[in-house]
Amino acid sequence: MRINKLHLTGFRIHRDTTVAFRPGMNVIYGPNGAGKTNLLEATHYLCLGKSFLASRDTYVLQKGAPFFELRGHFHGEQRPDMEVRLVYMPDEGKRIFLNRTPLERLAGVVGMFPVVVISPEDAVLTAGGPEERRRFLDNTLSQAHPVYLDDLMKYRRVVRQRNVLLQRLQGQRMDVRVLDSWDEELVRVGSRVIYARKQFLQEFTTYLAQAYAFLQHVAEEPSIRYRSHVPLADSQEAIQKNFLEHLHAYRQREIERGKTLVGPHRDELVFYLHAFEVRRYASQGQHRTFSLALKLAKYFYLKENLHETPLLLLDDILGNLDPERKKVLLEMLQQDAFGQSLITTTSLEPLKPHVMRDDIGLIEVKQGKVTLHAAALPTTRVTPAE
Repeated sequence: MRINKLHLTGFRIHRDTTVAFRPGMNVIYGPNGAGKTNLLEATHYLCLGKSFLASRDTYVLQKGAPFFELRGHFHGEQRPDMEVRLVYMPDEGKRIFLNRTPLERLAGVVGMFPVVVISPEDAVLTAGGPEERRRFLDNTLSQAHPVYLDDLMKYRRVVRQRNVLLQRLQGQRMDVRVLDSWDEELVRVGSRVIYARKQFLQEFTTYLAQAYAFLQHVAEEPSIRYRSHVPLADSQEAIQKNFLEHLHAYRQREIERGKTLVGPHRDELVFYLHAFEVRRYASQGQHRTFSLALKLAKYFYLKENLHETPLLLLDDILGNLDPERKKVLLEMLQQDAFGQSLITTTSLEPLKPHVMRDDIGLIEVKQGKVTLHAAALPTTRVTPAE
């Protein structure tokens, strides 16, 4: 999968910007605040219908603009030519169009244009709370398996509705058996989510080891353990039985707290190097390597399961890598197997030994203005933001 052209209107610093990308590596460079990351964020919006940075769409709307619009022309193995258009208006919300046809659900775009983002914020994967690791897990599975995304969305709706009922039960004389039907639905959908995660992690460990071998010369063995509030089992039926039993055991405590305390929304991933837990015992260098390996493993997994090479977006990560890993990563991204990548950096100078090739796109961004360069030629095209 690759994006050939991107157009932004009223998005962040970009009032009206168009940029074309090369099929392989594209280096987007310029000072901080120039609008480099905006190009990656806009691409992510078109691929997944949301930002990887902002929690609300209104935050990316340019000040004073009545709406923002994004358009991208994509080419892939499964979908040779697709135009994706996303429009957001504060009073009407967000809509996505594929080849001018509106999607009924925003989630319908997920998995059609696989994408992986690598950024400095990835440090939270190994050092942050469990919700960050669940988000990584859910994003990966949702792109690869639409059925999982449907189950996850259903499960979240049930949790929200069940929590409302639990809060109503606090201090009121209501028959607690009103929870029974919600418990059945929670367990039915939640057990599918847990089982899918368990099966995924058994497979994903292989991709993680492959990614780690790319980055780390020391023979450290990475692994992941799925820690659930529901006792795991070899079948979905057994997980469902365990889930229901635990839910009944926690019922009074849940009523007192007014929220659902058992289920995949509270589960955890634990990362290990050999027998040592990464979050507790790893060095800063090991944290960086492990989080980068997780994202590369996600890339390999999506490519294998979707039969489509994902887009790779790297946001200002090169400065966090030591010279050897930076060299390994840049050389790796120039291999045909890695498809298209968009990389942001504040300075092109340290990268010149690796990127001064005619097949690499060099894109300079200054105050929302985009200039396309050829590695061995003068400026070839200017696309202003104004």
